[in-house]
Amino acid sequence: MKNKITKSIAAAAIIGLAITSFAFKGNQNNSLSKAERTKGWQLLFDGHSTTGWHLYNGTARFTVWKVKDGALICDPLDKSGAGDLVTDQEYKNFDLKFDWKLPKGGNSGVFVNVLERKDIPTAWASGPEYQLLDDANPDFAQPKSRSGCLFGFASQKTPVKTKPTNTWNHSEIKQQNGKVKFYLNGILTAEEDFASKAWADKVAKSHFSRFPEFGKNTTGHIALQDWSTGVAFKNVKIKSL
Repeated sequence: MKNKITKSIAAAAIIGLAITSFAFKGNQNNSLSKAERTKGWQLLFDGHSTTGWHLYNGTARFTVWKVKDGALICDPLDKSGAGDLVTDQEYKNFDLKFDWKLPKGGNSGVFVNVLERKDIPTAWASGPEYQLLDDANPDFAQPKSRSGCLFGFASQKTPVKTKPTNTWNHSEIKQQNGKVKFYLNGILTAEEDFASKAWADKVAKSHFSRFPEFGKNTTGHIALQDWSTGVAFKNVKIKSL
């Protein structure tokens, strides 16, 4: 009888260990593998706090940005505070990866090379934007406004459909010496050289020409856009190149 009880306890322990192992393996969000750490990847979002981020041009507590269910969200129902969320650090040559999702009709973006100065009113007045857009948004009719685009400057290099509303998409931004590449769900969607005359000419002919510092930098903060529809991010990680 004692042997049977001992065997039952051992079996239960093995099953419990297997369940725990499965649960751990099935939830790898906001974490780095040993291989990623070896290659120099760092988390920009730890899955449970907003450490490493602040509101653009402000030190006030940002209540609209919060952590929920392991995701960094901009809560459209919270009217107590607003503003784009900006990394504490600046970046020049980097590989940035992140997952994101939007509600129906949602609109947001990720800005790179953002200058943070009191005379520059918003993050988008200096930082070019990786566009995030739900297909149900009216702006989807404009090819230069779709997800994965360098917003306002070019259509997707290769047409890519985003995942259904409220489903996670995966994006990547690589920048080295001003040369940037945007990827959406593994497909190259935009390419530009922010250090080139061709880029300066494009900016000069665009409505962004009203902002003296727009697109002129190849280093700066990374910013997540606050938008009235809300947006969620997870698995935000970066590696220096």
